[in-house]
Amino acid sequence: MRRLHDGLNELLRRRGKEIIQSDRLYEWQRDVVSTPSYRCVELPLEASRYLRSDNPKLLDLQRRYSAFSSDATTPLVWREGHLRHEDLAYFRGDNAYVWQVRGHNMNVLGYALAFYYLKSVDRMNFLNQMSEDGAFGNFTFRIGNRDVSRDLLDSLAEIYFLERHLAISNSKNFTILDIGAGYGRLAHRATQVWPALGNYLCTDAVSYSTFISEFYLRYREVGDKAVVVPLDEIERTLASCRIDLAVNIHSFSECQHAAIEWWVGLIAKNGVRRLMIVPNVTDSGGERLLTNDRRDFTPILEKHGYRVIAEEPKFQDPIVQQYAISPAKYFLFGLA
Repeated sequence: MRRLHDGLNELLRRRGKEIIQSDRLYEWQRDVVSTPSYRCVELPLEASRYLRSDNPKLLDLQRRYSAFSSDATTPLVWREGHLRHEDLAYFRGDNAYVWQVRGHNMNVLGYALAFYYLKSVDRMNFLNQMSEDGAFGNFTFRIGNRDVSRDLLDSLAEIYFLERHLAISNSKNFTILDIGAGYGRLAHRATQVWPALGNYLCTDAVSYSTFISEFYLRYREVGDKAVVVPLDEIERTLASCRIDLAVNIHSFSECQHAAIEWWVGLIAKNGVRRLMIVPNVTDSGGERLLTNDRRDFTPILEKHGYRVIAEEPKFQDPIVQQYAISPAKYFLFGLA
């Protein structure tokens, strides 16, 4: 039996694989999650009534978005069915918006490592200004005597990156545009820790996202700062206000090049001088600005005058970057 085991392993190692005895694996290594899921929790009554596919508000947004320029709306990843029916109500589960228990290092040890690292660099006490309740299907882990989630930890890491380079806490009426804002995750967190923020504008080329984020930000009672702008109103909105920073978190990676061109051209035309991008962790480990079909979109940014002024790993300790949850890379661009 041992000779057979060694012989098979010799063949498998040539393909980067190996047979391991189950008693040498941790529990989280045995139970690998590969499909979308959500934590089954009771929904608020208002959510059950509102977050429905036949809601007239959603149907109107779908009609308006389908009539908009195909340059902005033709999907690469977000095709019909990419967001499942149940994700409409349980939008904070592990789904198209945020992978929480699928993917690189997405286990309790990866979460613990990320939490304790971010806690160690939390010089402005942002962590204690954020809370987590696991609502709408979100997966949470009990670490350090508190509930943490990828929503919370990713938001904290992104906020500190921006704080290091732009000192937003010291700014007044600082306005952020979130392109591909999803369900409003970062908008919720940013308004919690930056009270002097001007407006946080959320926009998205996916009608479901606009519909959900309007509900979620109202539910979190941050609607006085976090404003959702439908796609067909974004050009008029940008022409009427100054944007200090645009952010795109794991969104351009899921877009056709034509859509990236449309968005980057729009913000450049309106003089948005700073742009933060977080690419998906593809084969490059998030080190390059690639779409999910492995096409580099750096030339689009350069064409419109955006140049890298800062780039950092999500976690600045190399060991943490290797083993903590979803180790992406952060880029900050300036408009030449």
